[in-house]
Amino acid sequence: MDAESPLSISHQCRLLGVSRSSLYYSPVSESSFNLALMRRIDELHLDHPFAGSRMLSDILRTEGYVVNRKRIRRLMRVMGIEAHYPKRNISKAGPEHQVFPYLLRGLDITHPNQVWSIDITYIPLATGFLYLVAVLDWFSRYVLSWRLSNSLANDFCCDALESALANHGRPTIFNSDQGVQFTARNFVDRLLSRDIQVSMDGRGRAIDNIFIERLWRSVKYESVYIRDYSDGRTAFENLTEYFRFYNYKRPHSSLGKITPSKVYRCT
Repeated sequence: MDAESPLSISHQCRLLGVSRSSLYYSPVSESSFNLALMRRIDELHLDHPFAGSRMLSDILRTEGYVVNRKRIRRLMRVMGIEAHYPKRNISKAGPEHQVFPYLLRGLDITHPNQVWSIDITYIPLATGFLYLVAVLDWFSRYVLSWRLSNSLANDFCCDALESALANHGRPTIFNSDQGVQFTARNFVDRLLSRDIQVSMDGRGRAIDNIFIERLWRSVKYESVYIRDYSDGRTAFENLTEYFRFYNYKRPHSSLGKITPSKVYRCT
């Protein structure tokens, strides 16, 4: 960012496609041991999304980590991840956090902008971590927008949503999980005010948002883990490069070896 620019910091952030909160990133105050644990938890969660804190603790101990379940449970909360299995609905959200039914079961996805989805994932850095949110078109797998943030406050999710809507029109249905970032009134109202149908996954059901789960796997194994991002700027630069590759150059077997951009633009 250029402090001498005539453009405001907020405007510069919008032009670069980053959340303003990520601009002020400073290393997160977790020990090097906890950061190593979080990196490994992230890897295990991708491979075994059904594993909860108890199973992850057991696996980590077999790998030589001296950990207890309490530590793993706390780090999972910090990372914003949980085991993917159906959970009982034991409480109702307050009026400011409305939960909507899942609308995609049995639905034929036949064209772009029919269904979009959004999700957040954890991005490890050498001395801390960030959170990444992305909006994905289900039919084409095209990444419509993304943002980085150093906190789980939902401003970066709202930024990603507004960017997708401004640049790509609007979907018929918008799907998310039941995270507080997506059930908050300031997020949901952006959808309802545009007559977009809101769909939400069942709690703990990764299969309900499977395409974006596959996106995270690609991002992690094809960029994050092999490049070992050193800091927030490096993460932003590498993710910018990766999403350009993912959208415009990476053939997808599920799309008949065609890139997401071609399917999104030409269908």
